[in-house]
Amino acid sequence: MDLFDKVSEDIKNAMKAKDKVALETLRNIKKFFLEAKTAPGANDILTDDAALKIIIQKLVKQGKDSAEIYIGQGRQDLADVELGQVAVMEKYLPKQMTAEELEAALKEIIAETGATSGKDMGKVMGVASKKLAGLAEGRAISAKVKREPFGITSGTSTEPFSVRFYLAPYTNQSLSI
Repeated sequence: MDLFDKVSEDIKNAMKAKDKVALETLRNIKKFFLEAKTAPGANDILTDDAALKIIIQKLVKQGKDSAEIYIGQGRQDLADVELGQVAVMEKYLPKQMTAEELEAALKEIIAETGATSGKDMGKVMGVASKKLAGLAEGRAISAKVKREPFGITSGTSTEPFSVRFYLAPYTNQSLSI
């Protein structure tokens, strides 16, 4: 049973169980699946579970971002609804990597790509995004790659420098720090 059929079956089960949160969430997922199926160039085919999981990942990310905004605005009731929907959607995704697993995988990718400086971050991110798709958020991957322990330095120098600010665009007055 592919993911599309599983979601359709779970909609029926949610109706029978009268689980409003799951029903609403699953209907929303199915709506996005059908929109992807009928999009121009899709040829009315939805058999690739990887593509369907990407759709669910986007919905999970949107839900988490919305919940964060609601919490920031003092609307915990709306945040709880969003987080409930996210919990339902996450059942259809592979288990996310822990921080330690992510670090180990990134160390392996950095060694594989031969990255030595911040200039190589794009190369590392390209490989990591493909290998870790669905297992970790891109935001988490990027944050870990940017950190110093992985051997990629940001290229910043600790040597002293001077900065000159011009006080007015048409004068020769300046201030050196």
